[in-house]
Amino acid sequence: MTAPPPLKSDVVRFTDWVQLHGRAVHGYLRAMVGQEAEAEDLAQDVFRRAWKARERYTEQGTARAYLLRIADRLVFDRARQEHREVTLDQPAWDYLEPAADHDPAEQLQQTETRRQLATALEQLTPVQRRVLLLRYYGQLSFAEIAETIPCPLSTALSHCRRGLLALRHLLAETAP
Repeated sequence: MTAPPPLKSDVVRFTDWVQLHGRAVHGYLRAMVGQEAEAEDLAQDVFRRAWKARERYTEQGTARAYLLRIADRLVFDRARQEHREVTLDQPAWDYLEPAADHDPAEQLQQTETRRQLATALEQLTPVQRRVLLLRYYGQLSFAEIAETIPCPLSTALSHCRRGLLALRHLLAETAP
């Protein structure tokens, strides 16, 4: 027995999700796995799983939170299967920020700032990096982060606060 054809509203919603959140999902995955090809594969898996679960999806938060929750689970499931730890080896901030036309000096300054941020983030604990990525690059609320990780809300808040304090200290050390 074949599945019924998708409703037009499903196709429109899914297309909107890819257009609105595809870059953030891909950037989050790129930052988590550190490899472009693996991030591409995982991003496709995220949207494939979202499409397959479209009939069960109910609007209980933001679509971005839903998609990043899928992405986060895929990263850790794949790492568990391959018996490896998830790290942030290579920064992917360019994927998460909108492209803009800037003069070369401004682009150079932004590149240096991203490099300093990536270096500082690498020195945080894995859970602090994960929370900060979900919060500031994924734009998730703390309640959504707590659900994604999973942990109590107070723990998500605590990881974020400690991570931000550590970042502030690390970035102050590298400031000219």
